[in-house]
Parts: sequence; C-alpha cells; structure tokens
Amino acid sequence: MTASAHRAVENLIARYAELVDDGDFAGLGALLADATFIGSGEPVRGSAAIERLFRDTVIVHADGTPRTQHVTTNTAVDADERAGTATARSYVTVLQALPGLPLQPIAAGRYHDRFRRHDDGRWHFAERRVRITLLGDVSRHLRTP
Repeated sequence: MTASAHRAVENLIARYAELVDDGDFAGLGALLADATFIGSGEPVRGSAAIERLFRDTVIVHADGTPRTQHVTTNTAVDADERAGTATARSYVTVLQALPGLPLQPIAAGRYHDRFRRHDDGRWHFAERRVRITLLGDVSRHLRTP
C-alpha cells in the first residue's frame, strides 16, 4: 500500500467527521454518494437518501451545527492497490457541549469502512458501517422516532 492511498483513506474518514460536526448534511450526502451507509436502521444508499437520513436524525442547534466533535482514533487501513480497494477500522467518540450541557462524551463505537479507487485515481467510500457500543445522553443530538 502506498502512503498516498493510506493518506487518502484517512482524509475521507476525517472529512466525514468534519461534515457531521459542521451540520453539512448535503456535503455528507456528496461524500457518501457512491456508498452504502449502515447504521442502526436499514442500509441507505445514494447522496439524497443519506442527506435525508442525517437531516431527519441529527438535531441541529441555533449555530447550524449539532454542537458535536466526532473524534476518530485507532485507525487501521489496509489497501489492495492492484484492485483499487481498501478497508479501514477505527474507533469513534462523540463529544457534545451546549448551554446547560457541559462537555461530555455522548456515544462511542466503531467504524468499519470499505473504499474504492475510481478511474480518476481518487478514493471514495464504498461502505460505512457504524456500530455504537457505548451510549450516553443523546437527547440533544438525535431525534427519537
């Protein structure tokens, strides 16, 4: 695996966290346009469907953001340059702070990702599988059905 493939995959993982924390769900849909997103519900595929999932699920506050910080750590990337595919495993910890809510972790879990390199040489998400294993107070982060 080349350093550039490793860095490209890490950058995609970091970009996901930035977009969620910025409340940029259109950007998130674009980032995952070619991917299947698998969370706690049915798998979702396609830019518009993924954008809608996040808009319907994540609470956005007065500043236009969820007031979160997604911290991604312990990232392990494996790539097959010949096939143009890669996988990554990482941990995620979600922190949140709001007026009246001190900074605290609200969720933690794992990401299992698959990536593909397109003909233009750029890497893209093919699948993001989110498994939350520790859950705190998400009442100001997620809408309940």
